[in-house]
Amino acid sequence: MSIKPPFTELEIKKQGAGFYQDNSLPIALISKGIMVALVLWALIWPANANGTLGSLNGQLLALFNQFYVIIVGLFVFFLLVVAIIPSTGRRIMGTPGEKPEFSNFSWFSMMFGAGLGVGLMVFATAEPLGLWGSNPVVVAGEVVGGTPEAVESAYRYTFAHYGFHAWSIYVVTGLSLAYYAYTRNMPLTIRSALTPLFGSAMNGFLGHVVDVLGVVATILGVSVTIGFGVSQFIDGVYAITGMEWIMNMAGDVPTPSKVGLVSGLIVIMGMSIISAVSGVGRGVKYLSNLNLVLSFILLLTFVIFGSFMFAMTTYASALVDYIMHFLSISFGAYGPQDAGEFAAALPEAAKPLASELMGGATNPWGSFTGFKEGLEGAAAELDDATLTAAYAAGNDGRQFGWQSAWTTFYWAWWIAFSPFVGLFLARISKGRTVREFIVGCVIAPALVCFAWMTILGGTAIDLELSGVAQGAITGASQTNQLFATLGQMMDGGLLSALTVMCVVLIMTFLVTSADSGILVMNTIMSGGSQETGIKHRIVWGLILTAVIGTLILAAGENNPMDALKNAMIIGALPFTMVMGLMCISLGKALYRDGLRDKQGSSAVAGAAAE
Repeated sequence: MSIKPPFTELEIKKQGAGFYQDNSLPIALISKGIMVALVLWALIWPANANGTLGSLNGQLLALFNQFYVIIVGLFVFFLLVVAIIPSTGRRIMGTPGEKPEFSNFSWFSMMFGAGLGVGLMVFATAEPLGLWGSNPVVVAGEVVGGTPEAVESAYRYTFAHYGFHAWSIYVVTGLSLAYYAYTRNMPLTIRSALTPLFGSAMNGFLGHVVDVLGVVATILGVSVTIGFGVSQFIDGVYAITGMEWIMNMAGDVPTPSKVGLVSGLIVIMGMSIISAVSGVGRGVKYLSNLNLVLSFILLLTFVIFGSFMFAMTTYASALVDYIMHFLSISFGAYGPQDAGEFAAALPEAAKPLASELMGGATNPWGSFTGFKEGLEGAAAELDDATLTAAYAAGNDGRQFGWQSAWTTFYWAWWIAFSPFVGLFLARISKGRTVREFIVGCVIAPALVCFAWMTILGGTAIDLELSGVAQGAITGASQTNQLFATLGQMMDGGLLSALTVMCVVLIMTFLVTSADSGILVMNTIMSGGSQETGIKHRIVWGLILTAVIGTLILAAGENNPMDALKNAMIIGALPFTMVMGLMCISLGKALYRDGLRDKQGSSAVAGAAAE
């Protein structure tokens, strides 16, 4: 029985003239309408927007936290199976016999450029330090946070959040886009990845919905990235200039104020829009090269002045530990703990006091000592053995609270960012085999991220462990911990020069990230075209600025990133489901193409025999 040829007649209707010439009007209007509605809501009713987003985010996490965790684990193992199977792994993303467009060196260099971005500047020290104080092993009470014993588990989850799982998310999207674009000559856009499942339905409204979900996820993912980057940029500017008007000086440590964040945002996005208007595409390439050079200088600084031996020892042991716990990290998902289950797990003496005990016992940010000290009345009179058992009974609740705030936030962020990074990886991988793409784009950049995190973050931890920093690094704000670490490593003119260099590096990363994100949105809106009009880049640049700015203003003064983060997690959920369908669709396409190859070989052999 012959197998039908694959559906490739994807037609995305575009406007023939006017402002939206060569663009899909439904995708443009729906996606922009959603973003403009979000901006107006946050601008006119900021308190309502902030409260509603926070409440909705909490409800969705209660329902979908396990879904987020498990589906990302499935992404990893789906790619592993595709790479291992000979017939699928050796398939070329292009015409048979086509050679890779870029050399291995250039290919790896560009991947590293995609990986070493704003996120790694912000979290190079903040992530290991934060997880050193709180991670699932600490939350379970097995080790005490901020001690030498907590370093191993801190890096286990640092590697999880920035390692094979993160890059697998990008590669699922990138592989799906590249496979159809280069083997079937289809548009490099999201809807192409679902044609094996839905066929011609992707030509209509369903296809528009899929592409709009990709645009919304991208703009929210890029928004969170730029938001964190601008916060670190303002910290750096304050370190150089001492300008207090850009900082909130009311807390224990100075943190970027809303005025500072919005001012920094306008500067960064203004530079990005000017870059788009002037058409300095070549300049952006130069900036990308400058990013790599400055990143290498920063890394070399930590190698020379930091705790390099501590970092390398940590790298080796943490990598082994991460691999040993890979399955539990991939599929160890938690849901909210039921009050009845908590009460049933309590000792008899504590059961009448279940309601008083549950809040403290399920608090992921509280220690056992804090749990005891927070009790009042009859609950405070319980003996230590009973309280220990009560605290243990709340472990699942603590694990859910921690996982939904840390791991699920990262999975949602990478999923929202995956159309951006995935499209980039697809563009540079034409002519590669599926196995090369998976192995090269998952393992190589992850190992670089591990080195970056251990060299920079390991130095910060070692300075605290040795007593040199005396809490100066852990006490700094999240986006200021890199500068605080540099301040403990050196002083004088060298410190000033490196601080200025880091601010320049953050700025160039932000400008290139914003430009690239806007380009991806326009690529989807134009049905896969790689050449997009400047006017549309300007419009999306203004929309992106407005989304970030209004959500920062809508959030509380002490947590200006909260509204952005909540919107991103909510917006990533529908696209997570699209990515699940991408895996099913790609699996079907690879299997059917394998059958077509066999059928073709049989036909050729039969003709030769005749």
